[in-house]
Amino acid sequence: MTAANDVVLARTEGHVTTWTLNLPESRNPISGDDVVNRLVELVAAVNVDPQTRVVILTGAGSAFSAGGNVKDMVDRNGMFGGKPHQIFQGYRRGIQRLARAVYTCEVPIIAAVNGPAVGAGCDLTLMCDMRVASTKAFFAESFVKLGIIPGDGGAWLLPRAVGAARAAEMAYTGDRVDAATALEWGLVSRVVEPEELLATAQELAARVAVNPPHALRATKRLLRESGRQDFDGFLELSAALQALSHPTEDHREALAAFNERRVGDFTGE
Repeated sequence: MTAANDVVLARTEGHVTTWTLNLPESRNPISGDDVVNRLVELVAAVNVDPQTRVVILTGAGSAFSAGGNVKDMVDRNGMFGGKPHQIFQGYRRGIQRLARAVYTCEVPIIAAVNGPAVGAGCDLTLMCDMRVASTKAFFAESFVKLGIIPGDGGAWLLPRAVGAARAAEMAYTGDRVDAATALEWGLVSRVVEPEELLATAQELAARVAVNPPHALRATKRLLRESGRQDFDGFLELSAALQALSHPTEDHREALAAFNERRVGDFTGE
């Protein structure tokens, strides 16, 4: 049996933390309480750690994530068991808790999609801010194939990533979208060979992590809020976050580094 902390591995180097879904023998399902609890725990730790500026999320083995555990669905175990009101609560306390945590993580998350991202696994990539994919990756909003719907928020996330028409095509057919098509549709920002995937994600993470941590977190909050607020309310939030940014030591350091044509040394102060 995999230990609780081993279902998702965490490794930090400098200002970048890498999370690896670590149930490769079952293609990294994310519907179990152990995985949900571990990811929620990792997000909470990152949110209070000023040294972490970027997260990379990937999968062990050949798959990124198969999403929900189909065997548990067949056996009516875990969040898939019980009467309708129990299943309702199971989703709210399970996969939806994971979705809220990952989507609202305060630092940018890069999904390094090493292989198939299916169902909730596809939606997990959409909860991240950026996605890079291996040529072996594919994406499938495949819930309809199992006679169910995206209970994890995927129907909200997907149109924001690929537009309404393509989201409808993916959700109504459940068909696979290969890496090349995902790139064309804007679902991912780049596609690389499998052996280059982590290096590519790390290079992107390094380009993000070089920036002041307060500004990164505030920028992410603005991007998340941009789809939920009207323009007037959004301008108010922007002004408030800007007022908090100008007095920081990192802002002064950024100005000095700009004028002196050097890389800034940021502390989060």
